[in-house]
Amino acid sequence: MTAFHSRDGSRVTPGGPPGAAPPGVIAAAATGIVNFIEQYRGDVDRIFGHVRIVPDVTGSPTHKLRLADFCRLFEEAAQQTGNDNFGLWFGNQFKPRDLGLWGYAAVSSPTLGSALENLVGLFRYHQESSAMRFVQDTDGLVRLEYQITAPAIVERRQDAELSLGMFLNVIRECCGSHWAPEEVHFEHPRPLEAKEHESAFDAPVYFSQPTNALLFRPEIMARPMPARDLQLLAMMQTCLEGLSDIEPADALLLDSMRTAIRLGLPEGYPSLEQVAAELRVPLSAIQRELSEAGTTYKDLVEAVRRDLALSYVKQRQLPFSEIALLLGYSELSAFSRAFRRWTGVSPREYRTRRVAG
Repeated sequence: MTAFHSRDGSRVTPGGPPGAAPPGVIAAAATGIVNFIEQYRGDVDRIFGHVRIVPDVTGSPTHKLRLADFCRLFEEAAQQTGNDNFGLWFGNQFKPRDLGLWGYAAVSSPTLGSALENLVGLFRYHQESSAMRFVQDTDGLVRLEYQITAPAIVERRQDAELSLGMFLNVIRECCGSHWAPEEVHFEHPRPLEAKEHESAFDAPVYFSQPTNALLFRPEIMARPMPARDLQLLAMMQTCLEGLSDIEPADALLLDSMRTAIRLGLPEGYPSLEQVAAELRVPLSAIQRELSEAGTTYKDLVEAVRRDLALSYVKQRQLPFSEIALLLGYSELSAFSRAFRRWTGVSPREYRTRRVAG
């Protein structure tokens, strides 16, 4: 049987340290995007040119794209094609083997449980500055969780939706095309066409959650994978490990603080003590890190709020009152004053200009 990790002791698999080099992702994760853009009558050259990616690179099993560029590619595709759920439907049709070495490692595993364990265990070779967790909730459901941990990548909704769609299809490789999870969670706010999400996953979908996750019952974990091949699995593991010389590393403390702040804001302004308790780091260590970075906790919260605000205001379906709550403001007026301080204009003016542009 597959060993599960409890929520308190869940093992996080980071996708590599956010060190000197920008985080990357294997280009195979974008396999088929050119045809998908054309299917929605998008301008391939314009979309790729905007994010400075060569279309021919997508689909490569050994080439890495910058993770920030990869996320921008799908955000730009959604905007340019007029399909707000571009990432959702791209992931829905994505075949596990198109993930390249990582996908083949999953489908060649002996059981579904080992396939998901291999997805988590090998994830750091596929994508950096990101995390996957495989845990069992107190209610007995299994959670396959995914989240980008790079704080600079704020606009990542399309990536989250396509990623969970890809993971869904790994499970359906074993359980059949009609299998559905018990629940689906997304960290971003509810989009305009949210009904499509329940159609894509055939399950209840919840937004503004702490992380992105598929929730399902553990009984399916022992099912054999139809294409199990231990020799191929070993080969894929070796090849993946050969693609990267990155050693496992914890995220920088400031990055972890930004993530904790982001998750805590919907409940109100998170105090420094709350963040320290969440990270299980002494206050003295946090204060020393802030001092060495030449910043303050207040400035850090301000920066997280600003980045999220600029992303949320561009989402026309989100009321300003809801954005204020998501950013930890008890009153809309406080959010409006802060937004004007950041940008020089009101949230409404900013949104109007973006729509007009």
